[in-house]
Amino acid sequence: MERTIDCMGMACPLPVINAKKAIEAFTEDGTLHIRVDNETAVQNLIRLGEHNGFVVASAQNGDNAYTVTMAVVAGQAKGAQVPAEALSCAAPAKGGKVVVLSADTMGSGDEKLGKKLMKAFIFALTNQDEAPDKVICYNTGAFLTTRDADTVKDLKTLEAAGTTVMTCGTCLDFYGLKAELQVGIVSNMYDIVEAQMSAAQIIRP
Repeated sequence: MERTIDCMGMACPLPVINAKKAIEAFTEDGTLHIRVDNETAVQNLIRLGEHNGFVVASAQNGDNAYTVTMAVVAGQAKGAQVPAEALSCAAPAKGGKVVVLSADTMGSGDEKLGKKLMKAFIFALTNQDEAPDKVICYNTGAFLTTRDADTVKDLKTLEAAGTTVMTCGTCLDFYGLKAELQVGIVSNMYDIVEAQMSAAQIIRP
């Protein structure tokens, strides 16, 4: 038995609900193909299939086209259960921890104190069990990655541990610092937004 259902354009959790109904209709072992148009639906359908003991696979067929395939076992299809997490409409987190440094000071108040706190914060990042996935520097945060900054050494330590250090190119140009970048890469607003949108956690001192 083989069946394909089209869930393109359906809002969460409809793909999961329709897939459950299709699974329960199986009277013999077979294969169910579900067509969807977003990764959240893919992940939720995979959870549905695995929760019910089916072998599940997924493939991307285009920019916004995916097919999830389940090897349905008839004996397990009747009364298929939907795990609570398969009804989640939140996009899966991808980007790990992202630290955003929008200034070269930490907190508001005395500037000298703020710079001291920021240096201590970046140093403390190097002593965590897990390095952040990315450190993003923009506005006066661009001063943290450039010549003479006393934070460069610690940022290089993070970079060596696998952290991507990104500094806003527009900010470097504005402050005349592009030629003085000492650590990491010159980034742009598209990459900065994408990094934050896909982050599992954003940390702002």
